[in-house]
Amino acid sequence: MFTGIVETTGRVVAIDAEGTNLTFHIEAPIAHELTIDQSVSHNGVCLTVTAVSDHDYSVTAVDETLKKTNLGQLAVGNIVNLERCMPATGRFDGHIVQGHVDQTGTCVAVQDLNGSWLYDFEYDPAVGNITVEKGSICINGVSLTVFDSHDTGFRVTIIPYTYEHTTFRNLQPGDVVNLEFDVVGKYIKKMLAAYK
Repeated sequence: MFTGIVETTGRVVAIDAEGTNLTFHIEAPIAHELTIDQSVSHNGVCLTVTAVSDHDYSVTAVDETLKKTNLGQLAVGNIVNLERCMPATGRFDGHIVQGHVDQTGTCVAVQDLNGSWLYDFEYDPAVGNITVEKGSICINGVSLTVFDSHDTGFRVTIIPYTYEHTTFRNLQPGDVVNLEFDVVGKYIKKMLAAYK
């Protein structure tokens, strides 16, 4: 389980295709602390560490993951948001994030508000996911609060710390992002559907 509080960023230094899978080699300041079989969130996608060195590590994304996320669009040199699993003794600073992306969305606008940044996102409602006003959303692994929620999109505001320490600083209109919708909302929606 994750919290959506990005720990650091990493840089893709190599990508190997193996059948329908892609293995990503990530250079990161936490690489020397990782262990094989450890789960790490990459832009909100939970992947298992398969190899580790002092400066980088490897993870593999299978075809199903590549189809449902934006990881297949990564290129050498790209920066990714990283978060290790929450320790059982840790603080719960974000919200419940499973690292299981529900669908992708698209950044449609970015506004610099001279102290914060306003991002607009759209997504395909046919998949069945919803946002609620002041509810939680995880965008590329970053736990955020939704506002201006509507059937096909929502807005979020980014503070300077988040802007400087995540991939939001590189996000432009037209970019595809990974979305994980609030797990509590998903369960409530599922339960209510059974009563219809």
